[in-house]
Amino acid sequence: MRVRIGHGFDVHAFGAGDHLTLGGVRIPYQRGLQAHSDGDVLLHAVCDALLGAAGLGDIGQHFPDSSAEFEDIDSRILLRRVLALLQQRHCSVSNLDATLIAQAPRLAPHIPAMVRHIAADLEIVPEQVNVKATTTERLGYIGRGEGIAAHAVVLIEQHDPFLTGACDIGYYK
Repeated sequence: MRVRIGHGFDVHAFGAGDHLTLGGVRIPYQRGLQAHSDGDVLLHAVCDALLGAAGLGDIGQHFPDSSAEFEDIDSRILLRRVLALLQQRHCSVSNLDATLIAQAPRLAPHIPAMVRHIAADLEIVPEQVNVKATTTERLGYIGRGEGIAAHAVVLIEQHDPFLTGACDIGYYK
């Protein structure tokens, strides 16, 4: 078995709306996030981290914002599709660590629900998922309240194809 690390980042600007969706959790707020999908920066960063760890490109390659199929789509669906891509290659998620960066709204009360959603969608236990939130101390575009960003780092396990005859990513093609 090999371990592979992936990093993901996403950012969306605030726009019209009455809520945000982060980590699959609907959070009441006086603005929404501008996006082709539901604008869930946390799940988008997680998807990019997973795809990167598996050497499968990025979220835009798999779910392009030019496609009507993905307009207003729930990002939890995208996350489950990314997991399916990893499972096809006999890879599994070992752990995930993510950071939401937002001046507002206050996200800490919503983090336990985010962790539960992500763990369920990745078919792992909540102890394998860590989500935290921070501000930029009012610096930069996030500090000015122009948007929200997220970083995610994942560790996946790639099962040895010589033992399982299964994984076809990376060095064994």
